[in-house]
Amino acid sequence: MALSDLFYPDNPKRRQELIQLHQELLECMSMNFKATNELAGVLNEHLGCTITRIQMRESSTVKENCDIIIQAMSEIQHQVQKIDSEMKEKLEPVLYQKLYDIKEPELEKIAIAHRVFSIILGEATSTAGMVAIKLLSSNVITLTVSKLVSLLAQIGASVLGGISITILGLGIEMILHAILGAVERNQLLTAVRSYERHLAEFKAASEKYQRAIREVTSLVRQQ
Repeated sequence: MALSDLFYPDNPKRRQELIQLHQELLECMSMNFKATNELAGVLNEHLGCTITRIQMRESSTVKENCDIIIQAMSEIQHQVQKIDSEMKEKLEPVLYQKLYDIKEPELEKIAIAHRVFSIILGEATSTAGMVAIKLLSSNVITLTVSKLVSLLAQIGASVLGGISITILGLGIEMILHAILGAVERNQLLTAVRSYERHLAEFKAASEKYQRAIREVTSLVRQQ
């Protein structure tokens, strides 16, 4: 038992809480890596994009892994904005407005989008227009991704950011190392509270992000 634990018996419990929260954060991040790759795969296959797949790096910190996801999401945002610009450029203004008119039948929107991608790609898949409309008309890019990127940036900049994603060994010791007594106790409490606050928001935003991507990828599976 560490000397500080003799003075503050709750410290081992705090360590366990910190490790548990860290594990929950990593599991959530892992799901976001997977969802991002799924969306990138759909964009690459059906809309002619070339987005690179991403992978969690176990030897890197939370912040470095947050940055990897942020970069991929930013590229997805850029590609969807590019798709929108191509639609606007190649369509008559009236047809372009139909894509965003909630009163217009979705099948007509899909047909318009598919026609554009057949021109852009030479030959588009049958799901190209469907995927494009789903991305352009939903909040995947405008709200969901933007919210998640903001939270990832906050997590990376917080006390969590410098911790290795490996939950055993040096990752946790970066917080605990050479801190004794009340200083350690305060540091642990700060870290636990930071995790709890960020994790609650991060989980909620991640669930929305993953659900939105499932809606897009399910369209592909149905074809």
